[in-house]
Amino acid sequence: MVSNIERTFAETDVEMTQIVLPSHTNNHGTVFGGQMAAWIDICAAVSAQRFARKAVVTASIDEIHFVSPVRRGMVVVLKSRVNQAWGSSMEVGVRVEAEDPRTGDTVHCCTAYSTFVAINDDGRPSAVPRFDPGDDEAARTRAHEAQERRDHRLIMRKKRRTSG
Repeated sequence: MVSNIERTFAETDVEMTQIVLPSHTNNHGTVFGGQMAAWIDICAAVSAQRFARKAVVTASIDEIHFVSPVRRGMVVVLKSRVNQAWGSSMEVGVRVEAEDPRTGDTVHCCTAYSTFVAINDDGRPSAVPRFDPGDDEAARTRAHEAQERRDHRLIMRKKRRTSG
């Protein structure tokens, strides 16, 4: 079910910008985790769709690591890229930074990993291109780490199925 087409990581780059409005924040004046997850999901979906060149759906959001709070009025910059692909699925990494619009200072605030599945018109999984990290060492590292996370996901899925 693997496509003969190859895509590079750079073809999947997405940068999305949001301003943090009062409706995005909790009573502490920081972004709701769910709001950040929604922005991450959208940004990652665009990367996955650019890679597959077809409809995609979120299969999982494995990890969201909140590193630093994001306050009302800040600008959120989300950057996503496909890390690896297998058959009909892809892992997309998202790095989120918060920018103080008055100073231009930025801080890393969040990292997330999502898995997407390409689908055809009837909603069934559909083949995605092969991932080609090329000679880029950083892309090769991301692909290797993505494979390790996938292996872990599959082990955990098997454990859940046998323990239930």
